[in-house]
Amino acid sequence: MHVEITCRHGHVKDDVRAYMAEKVEKLLTYFERITAINVTISFENSHAKVEILVDAEHKHDFVAHDTDDQVQVAFDRALHKVEQQIHKYKEKVQNHHRHELPKSLAGEQ
Repeated sequence: MHVEITCRHGHVKDDVRAYMAEKVEKLLTYFERITAINVTISFENSHAKVEILVDAEHKHDFVAHDTDDQVQVAFDRALHKVEQQIHKYKEKVQNHHRHELPKSLAGEQ
């Protein structure tokens, strides 16, 4: 898996970068088919905009954005959004036919 953290129009400290890398790598525990994660931080008008792109096999990218005065707050909220998307997708894939009645029971009703 490839993790890339980039900044536009500003700079992020190394300890914040390490924090972000550590957090996004934990996404693999939720969904093992992740191939790449891109975190882009843009500084505009004293606000930090964070965008997280997660590329997974056999699926379109998961994307989340958030804006805040503090980079870590925006990152944490965007990460939470991506986690929710991954959980929802994984649940949809795993529970694809569980809500249907078996054919033998459906014919009796």
